[in-house]
Amino acid sequence: MASEQDVDTLKLKEQKNSLIADYAVRKNSKALLQTLTTIIPYFILFYTAIAALSISYWLSAAITAVLVLFILRVFVIMHDCGHNCLYEKPRGNAITGFILGVMCGVPQFVWSKHHDYHHATNGNWEKYRGPLAVLSASEYEKLTSKQRKSYARARKLFMGPIAGFLYFIFNPRFNWLKGNVQLIRFIIKEKIANKNQSLKDISAKFETRSWGDWQEYRHMTANNLTLFCAWAFAISYFGAIPFFTIYTIALSLAGALGIILFTVQHNFENSYAADTQHWDYFAAAIHGTSFLQLPRWLNWFTADIAYHHIHHLSARIPNYNLVACHNRHKDLFNNVPRLSLFDIPGAFKYVIWDEKQQTLITAKQFSQSYSRQPTRSSAHLASAN
Repeated sequence: MASEQDVDTLKLKEQKNSLIADYAVRKNSKALLQTLTTIIPYFILFYTAIAALSISYWLSAAITAVLVLFILRVFVIMHDCGHNCLYEKPRGNAITGFILGVMCGVPQFVWSKHHDYHHATNGNWEKYRGPLAVLSASEYEKLTSKQRKSYARARKLFMGPIAGFLYFIFNPRFNWLKGNVQLIRFIIKEKIANKNQSLKDISAKFETRSWGDWQEYRHMTANNLTLFCAWAFAISYFGAIPFFTIYTIALSLAGALGIILFTVQHNFENSYAADTQHWDYFAAAIHGTSFLQLPRWLNWFTADIAYHHIHHLSARIPNYNLVACHNRHKDLFNNVPRLSLFDIPGAFKYVIWDEKQQTLITAKQFSQSYSRQPTRSSAHLASAN
């Protein structure tokens, strides 16, 4: 007898084409309204949050809290631009995506290429381990007790602001600067070895982990140079300490919310987590993604990304059509895992991919299932005795 997952998958495969045809429809008017209602409040709130520092720290903190939500909205709408599903034409998505990428500190083109890989492999945990870089059970088993504690600690909710700082502020700048230093050293080394080589020929031989190709490099460079100019202007107007105080706090917290949001939409109890051999795109869309039950106001700030099962069914459906698509085809999504805000702390415990059971498990469940297998440290002690 077919399982519920198999039945859901078959129904979805039968209706997918008509569903997408009805809802993968872009409208410039809706896209422009979303863009303006995001960008304008963003700059107003940034200005008032910094200005309020001279009046009251509590007032500034309150304004910054709202600003954090708008930065999160900037990031999610930038994500839509990366899928070319906000505006009708690629050019509108590219321009808006670049602007929003500067606003949240993320080189949009580069980020979107990596995110496309996530969509192509969603639910296949042999290829993509999520934003938390989840270990498989066999990999986790090889860790020492100290390493396991460090692994678990790095994936706790309270580490969110640090991860947000690295994700939005530090890593995009550091990787670009590091790659440029490597490039300059490589050019100098090659020129010394052979002065007749052209820069074009030398560049063709250059390899780095900081970017994938020269198109990525151009987008990273444009993002960083534009952002540095914006920083310089803001520092000259507000002063370095007031500006970077609000900027660092706001982007770090927004980055934390973004990472939490994207994580719990794939890491949760009984999540579909297959290997390549058993992976099915449709099963992953409705059983490997969660439907977050958020208040309406929070759905607005997150551009309805909580309807993540629709988004993974087809990334061509713009955010402003996700709710209508879900409501029209509720019968297809009855068994989509539903999480509330209260479920998020528990969902963050599912940070081990059990390749045998084809699902995610907690450290406690790992101990129960693999308790007979000694860790590397205990095996070492046993052999020493």
